[in-house]
Amino acid sequence: MKNIRNFSIIAHIDHGKSTLADRIIQETHAVTERELGAQMLDNMDIEKERGITIKAQSVRLPYVKDGEEYILNLIDTPGHVDFSHEVSKSLVSSDGALLVVDAAQGVEAQTIANVYMALDHDLEIIPVINKIDLPSADVEKVKDEIEHTIGIDCSQANLVSAKSGIGIKELLDTIVERIPAPTGDPEGPTKALVYDSWFDNYLGAVALVRVMDGRIRRRQKIYLMGTKKAHEVLDLMYPHPVKGVKTNSLECGEIGIVVLGLKTVSEVKVGDTITDDANKAKEPVTDFHEAKPFVFAGLYPIDTDRFEDLRDALDKLKLNDSSITYDPETSVALGFGFRVGFLGLLHMEVIKERLEREFDLDLIATAPTVTYEVYRTDRTMVRVHNPVELPEPQHIDHVKEPYVRATVIVPSEFVGNVITLLTQKRGQQEKMDYLSPERVMLVYAMPMNEVFIDFYDKLKSTTKGYASFDYEPIEYRDGDLVKLDVRVAGEIVDALSLIVPREQADSKGRALTKAMKELVDRQLFEVAIQASVGNKIIARETVKSVGKNVTAKCYGGDITRKRKLLEKQKAGKKRMKAIGKVQLPQEAFLSVLKMDA
Repeated sequence: MKNIRNFSIIAHIDHGKSTLADRIIQETHAVTERELGAQMLDNMDIEKERGITIKAQSVRLPYVKDGEEYILNLIDTPGHVDFSHEVSKSLVSSDGALLVVDAAQGVEAQTIANVYMALDHDLEIIPVINKIDLPSADVEKVKDEIEHTIGIDCSQANLVSAKSGIGIKELLDTIVERIPAPTGDPEGPTKALVYDSWFDNYLGAVALVRVMDGRIRRRQKIYLMGTKKAHEVLDLMYPHPVKGVKTNSLECGEIGIVVLGLKTVSEVKVGDTITDDANKAKEPVTDFHEAKPFVFAGLYPIDTDRFEDLRDALDKLKLNDSSITYDPETSVALGFGFRVGFLGLLHMEVIKERLEREFDLDLIATAPTVTYEVYRTDRTMVRVHNPVELPEPQHIDHVKEPYVRATVIVPSEFVGNVITLLTQKRGQQEKMDYLSPERVMLVYAMPMNEVFIDFYDKLKSTTKGYASFDYEPIEYRDGDLVKLDVRVAGEIVDALSLIVPREQADSKGRALTKAMKELVDRQLFEVAIQASVGNKIIARETVKSVGKNVTAKCYGGDITRKRKLLEKQKAGKKRMKAIGKVQLPQEAFLSVLKMDA
C-alpha cells in the first residue's frame, strides 16, 4: 500500500488535462510508442473533435523512482460545469489532485469550483502550471492568482508543458513525494466504493472501484449495500489505456474493474459500496448521491415513424450514461417523442449529437426548461418539467424556480457590461472581488432558467470571449412566473409554450409572434398568430391571405356585378377560416426554438 498513489487531474475546460494525462502515460511507458495516440483517455469521437472530456477515465501506471517501484492510479476528470458530478465521484476515490492552470489564461471559474470540491474531500493539492512555453505565459502572475483566490502555496508549484513534455518527470517525482499513500485496513471486511460504471457488450455492466478496506477476489460472493443484492465476482482487471489487465484480486488501496455479469448499469449504481456477502461491513463508504438532471427538453424524431428507433437509442445510451432520464410525451405539433432530463446544456448538445450520429436519427429538440415547484391553491405541490403541465392560473397559489450561484471571472474592462447582463437576467450580486488589477470575480445568485436562455453566448460576446463562467445549484425561490402560449389560427401550439417572468411576457410574446409571422406560409385565408397568458392576448401578428382576382373576367358593365363576386369571395374566405387548418413546417419550430433557446 505504501507504494500506491491515487490522484485526479482537475482544471478548467481546455487547460490541458487530457494532454497532460497523455504525457504521464508516455513518461511511465505504460503503452508502446505504436499504441500511443492523442487524448488516450478520451474514448468518444465527440470528445476528440471538441477537445473536451465528457466521461472521467482511470488508468494504472507503473513508475520507478530511486530504484523503488510505485503504482500510480491516474483519474482524468472532465472540465465542464455540466460534468461536475463526474469530477466529484472521481475525487472521492483519490488521495490527491493535480490542479492544472493554464499559464496564459490564469485561474478560471471552473478551476475554483473543482478546487473547493477537492478541499471538501480533504485531498492533497499539487498546483501545476501548464503551457509555460507559450509566448503569452505569465507564470508569476498565475502563481499570485492561485495564492490570492484559492489560498494554496505556489512557491513549489510544478511548471510543465504537456505538449512538449517539459517538467513531466519532475511532476511524477512530486506526485510520489507529496500525495499520501492510501489508508485502510487490509485485513478488515471487504469495503470498496463504486465510483464509475459502464456497459460492455461482452462483459455486461462493469464497476470501477476503489478498495477502501480488505480485498476483492475472483469468485468471491459480494454484496451491494445500496441495491441490497448479492453477486459473484466473475472477473477482475486493472484499468489500462489500451486494454484491461486481468488479476486474481484487488488489494486494499487499489483501483480496479469488477465484472459481475449484470444486464444493466442501474444494477451497479455509482456511489454504492461493495462488501463481502458473508462478512458485511458495518456502514457504507459514503452517502454518495446520484447525478440529478437539471435541464429538460423534448426530443422528437423529424420522421414520426422513427419513434421506436428513438426509444431504442435512448435505452442503449442510458447503459453508458445513467444520468439521463426520459419519459414518453406527445405534442399536437410534433407528434410522439420523449421529455429528456440532462445535466446541463452541453450535456444536452452531446446527447442529441450522439443520438443523431450513432443511431442515424434526425431530431428536433424543444426549448430547454428547468424543474419548477408549483404550489396549488389546495396546498399540494407538483414538480413541472414541461410548460404544458402547468396548472391553470386560478389553481396556482405560487411558483418556485431553481436558483444557481453563478461565478464569473472577467477582465476588469468588461465588468460594467457583465454586471448589466447579470442584472438583465434577474441576478442578485453576492460578491465582487479583484483577483488582480486586471481580473475581477463576480458572484451572483440568479434563476437557473436564465442561464439556459442564451446567457453564455451573450456573456462571451460582451466580453470578446474572455469571461469564464461556472454555476452551482443552491435553492428554490419564489418567482412571479406565467405560461406564455403561442396560438396559430386560434389553436395553441404546445411545443412553443414557455414559462417566463410576468414582466417579460409582453416582450417575449411580441418577439415570438414576429418570428412566427415570417415562418408561417400564407394560406387562402387570413391567419392570426397570437401570444397569450391564460385567456389574455398580449401580442398579435397577421399573415395575409393569398389573393385571387375574381373580378378579372368582368370587362366593364355595372359595378354591382363586381361587388357581387367580391362578396361571394369574402363569404367563402370567412367559411374557410372557420374550418381551415394551418400546417406548420418543421423549420418553423427549429427557427423559433433557436431564437429563444
